[in-house]
Amino acid sequence: MSLNDIQLPVSTIAELYHLSLIEDNEVSADTAANTNATDAQKHLGDNNKNILIVVDYADLAFLPDEELSFLTKLLAACKLSLADVAIVNMNNHKEKTYKELISTFKSRIVFLFGIEPASFGLPVSFPHFQIQPFTNATFLFTPTLDQCNKDALLKSKLWVCLRRIFVV
Repeated sequence: MSLNDIQLPVSTIAELYHLSLIEDNEVSADTAANTNATDAQKHLGDNNKNILIVVDYADLAFLPDEELSFLTKLLAACKLSLADVAIVNMNNHKEKTYKELISTFKSRIVFLFGIEPASFGLPVSFPHFQIQPFTNATFLFTPTLDQCNKDALLKSKLWVCLRRIFVV
């Protein structure tokens, strides 16, 4: 088996990226004074390539393990990792507008998994799997990660879009 074919379990990934994957509930005095610092704690990943992944899961800090595993595989296929993206659960950012989130994360690519563009606050509407440029960013609206993972047709449509966006 080559190094390129190694698949790590989600628990191992969480251990490797413990500083960026696990929400820190302890807030220091510096963090409490700076509201942007708390926003930074409400996402997974390091956002090294300014790619925002938006999901919406009630009762979860971020997303279920199965969806995280699927997303990690998608990112790896695009030669990306969790360090390259910021994963935001809209359930934790209900008060934020799309402009605030894009500004906070300096996003140039935004994936809306299961979140209608209008629900995200975008003034434009577009269908699933249409790559949509808007306000100096590229948006992609798809069904939820769970739906894409379980449906071969949705998964192939998503892959076609990812190849176009990342020229894989």
